[in-house]
Amino acid sequence: MIRSALADLVPYEPGKPIEEVQRELGVARVVKLASNEGPFGPFPAALAALAESAQQLNRYPDGGAYRLRAALAERHRVAFEEVALGAGADGVIDCVSQATLDPGDEVVCGWPSFPSYVIDAAKLGAVARKVPLRDHRYDLDALLDAVGPRTKLVYVCHPNNPTGTMNTRAELDRYFERVPEHVLTVLDQAYFEYIDDPDYPDGIEEYFKRGHRVLVLRTFSKIYGLAGLRIGYGVAAAPVVTAIGKVRRAFDLNQQAQAAALASLGDAQELERRRRANAEGREEVVAALAEHGFELAPDPVANFVFADVGEDSRPLFDALLRLGVIVRPTHGFGAPDGIRVSVGTSDENAALAAALARARSAAPS
Repeated sequence: MIRSALADLVPYEPGKPIEEVQRELGVARVVKLASNEGPFGPFPAALAALAESAQQLNRYPDGGAYRLRAALAERHRVAFEEVALGAGADGVIDCVSQATLDPGDEVVCGWPSFPSYVIDAAKLGAVARKVPLRDHRYDLDALLDAVGPRTKLVYVCHPNNPTGTMNTRAELDRYFERVPEHVLTVLDQAYFEYIDDPDYPDGIEEYFKRGHRVLVLRTFSKIYGLAGLRIGYGVAAAPVVTAIGKVRRAFDLNQQAQAAALASLGDAQELERRRRANAEGREEVVAALAEHGFELAPDPVANFVFADVGEDSRPLFDALLRLGVIVRPTHGFGAPDGIRVSVGTSDENAALAAALARARSAAPS
């Protein structure tokens, strides 16, 4: 009765919720640094929009999300028909997989990387070609070498999750010059708004608008503080967007998500404040992890830091959990010796440092 493609599929493992940890372990305070959520809530305008839209929750949402799509098209100076919406960037990944992959087709991605690329292909009976990272970054030349005649999608996670590392503009330029015409590149820029490195390219401006066959992903889950509402989007050629729309469920973008996302656009001052706070907090996380001799992925640019702990990371995860700090063991990402730590507030980052010190001092030598 169950499709054979699902037999060996390991579903995505979300981070433990705070309430569950408190209940299981009896810990009064829990700091969650596991899911790459931003430490700040929705923008003030988004909170006001949420309160107003709550009065209309007896109605179905706009299935086409017209106002939000129109605003995003205007913001990026693209056509309305070139904007696809989904339940987070992850939702767009799911839909583009459904729209393109037949059994036996292939996707190519770096590894360790975001598991949904592999999981969503496996659900459809497609094959994921996983290319090892080089120096914790996507090896774009090796990615191209892995492309075959049945490759439909190539994922470039940029910056990569879980390592937080980026490729340079020159490297991506060379990739797009060489990638075969039959491939759709999915350039995942879910953490775009955090990055201020001048060598980090804007995929919409620099690749989509120059005519490359690309789907560029963005999300409201991170810096905008709307992870709990699940809304993201992609920019691609109209035929790709149309195909994504055919497989997306009619009302999966709820009314509050649409209203909050729309209200979040345009607050450049708050966006910059959060970007600066994240950069400062990231240095605190790097210092806390480096103090214990872990090998860190170099030059992280997003709102998380990756550390190789030199052995199976679950014992360290469990020890920190008992101390009220949730980090992410990265077994499901293809890195069983690693942990990924999201950037929190300064107070939360200090709690991480204290918990690491206690966990490491208690560990057998």
